[in-house]
Amino acid sequence: MSWFESFVLGLVQGLTEFLPISSSAHLRLTAAFAGWQDPGAAFTAITQIGTEAAVIIYFRKDIGRIISAWARSLFNRELRHDHDAQMGWLVIVGSIPIGVLGITLKDAIEGPFRDLRLIATTLIVMGAVLGIADRLAARDETGGRHRAAKQRKTLTDLSVKDGLLYGVCQAMALIPGVSRSGATISGGLLMGYTRESAARYSFLLAIPAVLASGVFELKDAGEGHVAWGPTLVATLIAFVVGYAVIAWFMKFISHKSFMPFVIYRILLGIALFALVAAGTLSPDAGETAG
Repeated sequence: MSWFESFVLGLVQGLTEFLPISSSAHLRLTAAFAGWQDPGAAFTAITQIGTEAAVIIYFRKDIGRIISAWARSLFNRELRHDHDAQMGWLVIVGSIPIGVLGITLKDAIEGPFRDLRLIATTLIVMGAVLGIADRLAARDETGGRHRAAKQRKTLTDLSVKDGLLYGVCQAMALIPGVSRSGATISGGLLMGYTRESAARYSFLLAIPAVLASGVFELKDAGEGHVAWGPTLVATLIAFVVGYAVIAWFMKFISHKSFMPFVIYRILLGIALFALVAAGTLSPDAGETAG
């Protein structure tokens, strides 16, 4: 991998990680369209450490409060009813599904799951799911001619069952094209949470999973065509760009619909299917490119 490739891929990672459009799919597609070799699952996982560092800094007050309350609740039973202490446990519970499936499906994640036809399918299907979830949220928020607006849930209403369901949604993002934020936000909206609450828990839930995945993949860094230097450059760029994107995204969702992302996902999926069908792109494009 050249330094230019690492710069572009780091930029793509930072721009797409927090948007519900799948960063892993865009890294895969960027390499395929440019004629570069697929950066691989290890490169993706390690560069995501950069974007998760952006999450940690952006939500540092929330995270510090949650960790402090959770740690103190281990020794003080009265604190176990504190919302922040409960959030600590809910993040742990919600991280279980992706941890189990990530280890179980490791070979598939690094192989068959990176097929461009599968990515096109997940882009379209999950785009439709996000669109439906967003429409239901909008209907509850605004009501209608014959119905009153409905109060949606916030993170204070988060239960163990909902935390696990969020975790299952997050685990779906092991397939490129699904999108970690897209799947968990869609799940949160379908469970009746507000857009801001769904996004906030989505980002907090991703921290343990992404950091664990990145550390686990460190052993494979520097192997093959992806050297340590370009990987670190891409991770740094992903951090800087990712911080700017998350700040913008949290403001955007407070008063805007997810429909622009829904339309983009569906159009990209259709275009990808068309390119593969026309023979312009091979389903495994980039896997053997030099």
